[in-house]
Amino acid sequence: QVQLVESGGGSLESGDTLRLSCLGTGLPGGAYCTAWFRQSPGKEREGVAVIDGGGGTKYLDSVEGRFTISKDNAKKTANLQMNSLKPEDTGMYYCAAGWPRYCNVGVTGQGGFGYWGQGTQVTVSS
Repeated sequence: QVQLVESGGGSLESGDTLRLSCLGTGLPGGAYCTAWFRQSPGKEREGVAVIDGGGGTKYLDSVEGRFTISKDNAKKTANLQMNSLKPEDTGMYYCAAGWPRYCNVGVTGQGGFGYWGQGTQVTVSS
């Protein structure tokens, strides 16, 4: 049984700070590509931040400088620190892990992630 569970979502105002967490249960050992995806109203689900097995990170241009992804392989946890939140950050956030062809952000390559969480809602008002 493999399960990823996100937590930490909520309703906030523009400029607020929030940290999302993801806990993995039953995951096999290995160096995963770990990602946070976002499903925003009227848009495709999109990877906003990734961290590869070596600790390298990549972000969407729209969140770079405001969001930070981290992970702890021993604890099987991943986090997304979100600063200076904007209304356009609103959406359902999902954590994912696996071995996609490319450990990258964007809308492509989602099928390469074998494990997904159920999502946690983040709503940012102005």
